[in-house]
Amino acid sequence: MPRRGAKTAAPAPIVRAILDWYGRRGRDLPWRDIREPYRILVAEIMLQQTQVSRVLTLYGPFLKRFPTLRSLARADRSDVIIAWRGLGYNNRAVRLHALAQQLVRSYRGKIPAELSVLSGLPGIGTYTAHALLVSVHGRDVPVVDVNVRRVLSRLFWPMRTTLDLRPDGEIWEIARGLVVPGRAYDWSQALMDLGATICTARTPACPECPVGRYCRSAGSILHTTALSRKREPSLGGVPNRIYRGRVIELLRLEGGRAGLRARTIGEALLPRFQARHERWLRELIKGLERDGLVRLREDRRFRQTLIWLA
Repeated sequence: MPRRGAKTAAPAPIVRAILDWYGRRGRDLPWRDIREPYRILVAEIMLQQTQVSRVLTLYGPFLKRFPTLRSLARADRSDVIIAWRGLGYNNRAVRLHALAQQLVRSYRGKIPAELSVLSGLPGIGTYTAHALLVSVHGRDVPVVDVNVRRVLSRLFWPMRTTLDLRPDGEIWEIARGLVVPGRAYDWSQALMDLGATICTARTPACPECPVGRYCRSAGSILHTTALSRKREPSLGGVPNRIYRGRVIELLRLEGGRAGLRARTIGEALLPRFQARHERWLRELIKGLERDGLVRLREDRRFRQTLIWLA
């Protein structure tokens, strides 16, 4: 149970109210209540750091392009990166491809049922490992994503502002005690929906919440705008991660087969690309190479270096 100021009321009424609400208001999503592990896996990787609305538009086309785990494992990495277009965080495409290959090579195309094994696979962290255990293997384990962390923080502790959250360790502790035996899947999906549609990050709709009367933050939480983000490497006020995405998009437009010269890329990124920008561009492209997103055929003169999707 929660500690350090958390509410200690019996969770049964809370659990029942949230599950009843989910039964009436749960979202209809194409990766829910299905039995195909591969389709569940693709959805879980896509949903990492990407809004559901965007995944909804790209989930179907990706599965049409790669209908099975083995077809994904056999594909060229460049084709997977191209198919990932619109989902952002292109490193996930590389990891999903590597994961498919490892599952085929080492696990006969099956998703392991051991937490320690899952957590060591490419692209699978603590949340995704628990989600797969619940969704694929029917295990009664907790699943905590950012939505669940927000809901449980506000429900069991008095959060002063919409920015406040309890530490991960405390949330996982209480989450373990709330898992409903035999209904862990419905319970985890219900909490995620509650966080995505009612207990939202910026404007929680407390009057509409099915557990508002139990919530320690309802009616008192202050709506606070997000703090300024930590400064990140950038050029001209544009973060390098945006430029990275633009490089991948330029290469996608080449179909993944033809390469582009570094100079061509530089001039596409910066209309006034000059020699003083070459070091910045080299570091940007080298970072993409380290992440397995591009490959290079280097030239003595960097501007003539040829770059392809990996």
